[in-house]
Amino acid sequence: MNDNIKKAYELAKKSYKEFGINTDTVLDKLKDIPISVHCWQGDDCGGFEKPDAVLSGGGILSTGNKTGKARNIAELKKDIEKAFSLIPGKKKLNIHAMYGDFKGRLIDRNKILPEHFKGWVKWAKIMNIGLDFNPTLFSHPLAESGYTLASKNKKIRNFWIEHVKKCREISNYIGKELKKICINNIWIPDGSKDLTVSRLAHRDILKNSLDEVFSVPYPEENTIDALESKLFGIGSESYVVGSHEFYLSYAIKYNKLITFDTGHYHQLELVSDKISAVIPFVRGILLHLSRGVRWDSDHVPILSNEVAAIMQEIIRADALDKVYFASDFFDGSINRIGAWVIGERTILKALLFALLEPINIIKTYEENGDLFARLGFMENLKLMPVGAVWDYYCLSMGVLTDKEWIKEVLKYEKEVLSKR
Repeated sequence: MNDNIKKAYELAKKSYKEFGINTDTVLDKLKDIPISVHCWQGDDCGGFEKPDAVLSGGGILSTGNKTGKARNIAELKKDIEKAFSLIPGKKKLNIHAMYGDFKGRLIDRNKILPEHFKGWVKWAKIMNIGLDFNPTLFSHPLAESGYTLASKNKKIRNFWIEHVKKCREISNYIGKELKKICINNIWIPDGSKDLTVSRLAHRDILKNSLDEVFSVPYPEENTIDALESKLFGIGSESYVVGSHEFYLSYAIKYNKLITFDTGHYHQLELVSDKISAVIPFVRGILLHLSRGVRWDSDHVPILSNEVAAIMQEIIRADALDKVYFASDFFDGSINRIGAWVIGERTILKALLFALLEPINIIKTYEENGDLFARLGFMENLKLMPVGAVWDYYCLSMGVLTDKEWIKEVLKYEKEVLSKR
């Protein structure tokens, strides 16, 4: 089989060379683009603050009870390592604050410290990966009102301000220890299920809370802050405080990353269309790749036209240095390791498709006004042998190809997951 993959790659290489694309150079670039894999797919976003924790409230929901959910940090790490072995290229792990190693003690979120994540840092060093971080502003009694950083209740608001401050301290510790930038991504569930009169009041409060959160500066070689918006969630269908416009304005004014979660917009909105619109103004973009089905349902990404278009926009804009790639989905109704692998390999395939695009030829048609040729050429590219290049990439990285990895996950399910 390996010989067939190599032969197919050599033919594909020749095909792309006709358009001035060196596939070896493309694969060298692809393997150096880190993808931040979210940990919460492995346990349905429950975390390890207490035994048998489950996701509860905060505008998000994980469904399904497939056998094999990780029940502790050791099992989660084992599952992540298995998934990583089936995903080629550089990787980071994206963790939430509720995934700390609290040694069986209930540590409230405004009391978490870097020491609770030393185990993750030690493991990351062994794995030779980076870590990203997220404050956890849901599944907590002080989030039940529907407001956290934007709460009018000073006690509630101050609790969450302190939590996010602690998370920024932890992110700085992680980045310093690993010598890899740790992105601290802030998402809050604040909003209302029905009509809200105090819309500006809550947004003024949120701005002031963020100002206080960011009052302590940290070196950017250690950590960078990102702000993640949402259109609506469960319990905030009518009003979300941290809207796209709010966070985009804040990010531009205060030099923060803006997070684009592909499931957080109206289905008729295209994230791919937003990228070139904000690139000239923002510090950078954090991409959270997920798939919304009718609403922000955090489905496993598939190789859709929009995912491909997002990557094409980034490559066409020569903006790889301003974009950070991450995933954000959770599905407890299917094998969780399989979901990870599908999603992350999809992101990489879309990136490969974009990197193999002969941009100079397309731009020449465009600048000459040959618009039919531009469209026709882009359509022709869809049947170029990208699959042969992908298979060779997996082979060269020591990762199973598309024909092989599913059997490996089924074997792991039988030998490990089914016994939990």
